[in-house]
Amino acid sequence: MIIGIIILLLIILLVFFIIGIYNKLVRERNLVEESFSTIDAYLKKRYDLIPNLVETVKGYKDYEGSTLEKVIEARNRYSTAATIEDKVANENIISGALNKLFSLTEAYPELKANENFMKLQGELTSIENDILQARKYYNGSVRIYNTSCETFPNVLVARNFGFNKYPFFKIENEVEKENVKVSF
Repeated sequence: MIIGIIILLLIILLVFFIIGIYNKLVRERNLVEESFSTIDAYLKKRYDLIPNLVETVKGYKDYEGSTLEKVIEARNRYSTAATIEDKVANENIISGALNKLFSLTEAYPELKANENFMKLQGELTSIENDILQARKYYNGSVRIYNTSCETFPNVLVARNFGFNKYPFFKIENEVEKENVKVSF
């Protein structure tokens, strides 16, 4: 009888322990998803500005069409991306394309003098700073969540209940990590 009660108490403790780990993983997963939705909102805000920026640049006859095409193509791919991994990959492409677009101002001084272009560039710069902060928060949330999923005994609960790791939001392409080269 006493052995049966002890076994029952151990089973109850084990169930509560598993429930505690499960709930912790759910909270951490929700923080990751919340932080990514913040990035997503900033990216949408940025992508809403891109058509205006492209139209401003198109107003100059000698613009570089391939750069504009890359910006538009990357913007469209982001809107159709289904997974976080796809969105991160497309975000990296558009960041590189926007850097190239802004480097056009050095090649076309009349574009640099355009008040509308400069206003849009300023808004995008502000949004880029917001995106940078949101990425930091997202990556911190991912680090905490992924660590919880990989450490013992959480890993046992994570594997059995389908908690998968999230990707970090990082720059994939080495070229995009480099500063844009500007020569006068």
